[in-house]
Amino acid sequence: MEKTKLAIIEDDRYLRQQLSMYLTKEYDIVEAGDRVEGEQLILREKPQVALIDLNLPPSGKCQEGISLVEKTKAELPDTVLIVMSGNTDMKETLRAIEAGAQDYFRKPFDLAELSLVIRRSLEMQGMRRDNKRLQGELQSKYSFANIIGQSPVMIKVFESIRRVADTTATVIIRGESGTGKELIAKAIHYNSKRSEKPFVSVNCAALPETLVETELFGHERGAFTGAVASHTGRFELAHEGTLFLDEVGSISPMVQAKLLRVLQEKTFERVGGTKKVSTDVRVITATNENLEEKVARNEFREDLYYRINVFPVRVPPLRERKEDIPLLLYHFLRAFCGENGIPIKKFHPAALEALMNYSWKGNVRELENLVQTLVLMSDEDLIGLQNLPSHVRGYDSTSLSLLGRIPEEGVSLDEAVEQFEREVLRTALDKVGGIKSKAADLLRIDKNRIKYLCRKYKF
Repeated sequence: MEKTKLAIIEDDRYLRQQLSMYLTKEYDIVEAGDRVEGEQLILREKPQVALIDLNLPPSGKCQEGISLVEKTKAELPDTVLIVMSGNTDMKETLRAIEAGAQDYFRKPFDLAELSLVIRRSLEMQGMRRDNKRLQGELQSKYSFANIIGQSPVMIKVFESIRRVADTTATVIIRGESGTGKELIAKAIHYNSKRSEKPFVSVNCAALPETLVETELFGHERGAFTGAVASHTGRFELAHEGTLFLDEVGSISPMVQAKLLRVLQEKTFERVGGTKKVSTDVRVITATNENLEEKVARNEFREDLYYRINVFPVRVPPLRERKEDIPLLLYHFLRAFCGENGIPIKKFHPAALEALMNYSWKGNVRELENLVQTLVLMSDEDLIGLQNLPSHVRGYDSTSLSLLGRIPEEGVSLDEAVEQFEREVLRTALDKVGGIKSKAADLLRIDKNRIKYLCRKYKF
């Protein structure tokens, strides 16, 4: 395994040799004895770590080391910089920290302790690098450009995200269940000035009414039976970031009043507390309900409605953007095949046509779940009509045609008849609760034949 490269910039030759001998087992060591030589060495070798004496030639003053720290930080921002000094004046060391050094040592020092500090600094730098990478991945993943769709209605959604993302406006995302409202909320957050701060999501409908308030605002110890410790709420967790309240229409009138106050005053109290907590949070809400009707029935506060309904974004159901279905199908197909180490499958034109004609009441979430099932359950590389669930294929027990459609490449009559026979049998059994004798009567066949068909189709 390749060693981490470590530069030692120290004018004391004996100390430099001592450091090099001690650290050479763990690191690939390069050395220099003054600021000019050190600068050339660092820019040429690009070490992961640099130990820099502050009082370097040519002047021997601390500014030499600080200048080298500043230069290295500007050219190689990922290099871990640790300064060394025999001077007892902490002002010089603090100046070096401000210039970009991660840590410091005062001479004389313990070599074992120095080794530990180097490892700790590398670990911290690795964590920062990983966080930066993950942040970049999140921003890329939730870029509106990566939300699948090219239909006119989705282009309008992209334009809405682009317009509102970098503003302070309160956004409400409206759409049916499964349309991807949280994905839109994340796209707004990760394209805003708050992108490096937390994105905190709360499904208000999934929480019992008694827990919504404490989940949002937190509680103090002893606020109620079982509150053995204080609890930080989502508003505090999302400080300087974005709080996404999904299914906001389900919250109780009491919580509505408290939410309105937070939006107006930017302060709240924890449950059982009296101290005001300030919060800087952008609130994005979402709902699949008709809030206007709830306002008319006095089930949702009118003043809160106007407060959250500043910038509405409507996410269209899948049936209104059918031209996006092939894009979504192949996006999820590639994703799930990749996750499971399976060669990329394809859809037969007849299967793709059936998927295009399906109503998708569960929207994108239903489509995603179906593709995952098809990837795992289909042995063939080509996903055909026979692999689709009956409700997606569109067969029913009153039609003897292949849905009035025969693809240009033709169809196997025997396979089509078997598919229809299987679905008629499944429908009959479902209707009579799985009782074969009753299904036989319903289909006007004898008991021996229905036993044969059940064995044939493994019902």
